[in-house]
Amino acid sequence: MKHLLSTADLGRDDALRILDVAEDMADVSTRQVKKLPTLRGTTVVNLFYEDSTRTRISFEAAAKRLSADVINFAAKGSSVSKGESLKDTAQTLAAMGADGIVIRHPASGAPRVLADSGWVDAGIVNAGDGTHEHPTQALLDAFTMRRRVHGDASRGRDLDGLEVLIVGDILHSRVARSNAWLLRTLGAHVTVVAPPTLLPVDVSRLGVDVHYDLDEAIARVQPDVVMMLRIQQERMAEAFFPNAREYGRSWGLGAARFRSLPPAALVMHPGPMNRGLEIGDDAADSPRSTVREQVGNGVAVRMAVLYLTLAGDREDSL
Repeated sequence: MKHLLSTADLGRDDALRILDVAEDMADVSTRQVKKLPTLRGTTVVNLFYEDSTRTRISFEAAAKRLSADVINFAAKGSSVSKGESLKDTAQTLAAMGADGIVIRHPASGAPRVLADSGWVDAGIVNAGDGTHEHPTQALLDAFTMRRRVHGDASRGRDLDGLEVLIVGDILHSRVARSNAWLLRTLGAHVTVVAPPTLLPVDVSRLGVDVHYDLDEAIARVQPDVVMMLRIQQERMAEAFFPNAREYGRSWGLGAARFRSLPPAALVMHPGPMNRGLEIGDDAADSPRSTVREQVGNGVAVRMAVLYLTLAGDREDSL
């Protein structure tokens, strides 16, 4: 695997390969020495044009646990803020010996441009691009679901028959798109729930069922997993919904709505959470919430992605 740009590029076997390698990486965290020599001598650059502390730290931890050298490059205060193009920045990083570039960019498609351009020979990992995709977030979500459903027997298993409800700002969410494609590839059935103003015009391309009423969706679907998406503060000033109170009442996972879920239903959120808006304390702090697990699993999944893109078939390093 040279690059990871989109979950739409992954077949079932590809996705299972990443998740199974992530199981091995998760085992590393239980060792006394939580490091592997796999990427020793390799340089990984975190090229972030947007602020995202959680994702950057997760990739940094993943690379360091694989013994790679890590360079963090933030656009703010750098040559990018002075007008340097993506091409020039990439070629500068290549000249410094970057073997892998983890890129987060506000423009949809920027990682693919970088991967296809020939400007660099490095492996490219998409850490979020515009309103397009966030593939490693979807992979860690699938990894978390698989572990909760199959436990110690997770290796080699998919998510066939799992009912997943994704609720919130589908229009602007790269997490929703990546999850819709990946979860369907793994056999899950995906339903999205949102106000009409927060659904993309081409939502049918995601291959999902669509509901506008959350209570009706819960009653009909009886979900195994409910994934709440974060409502970004800037959306509240753009009239996509009347106000925060109205959104929370209609599409938030408050206490009463949480109690209406099937008893074993999991609650997920990519973080950071807006408590009282898209999710209430009862749901967020429940034993059925996987929010903290997702953070921990993110390191294992990103270790697997870096390993597969940069280390090839060096299986003996595991």
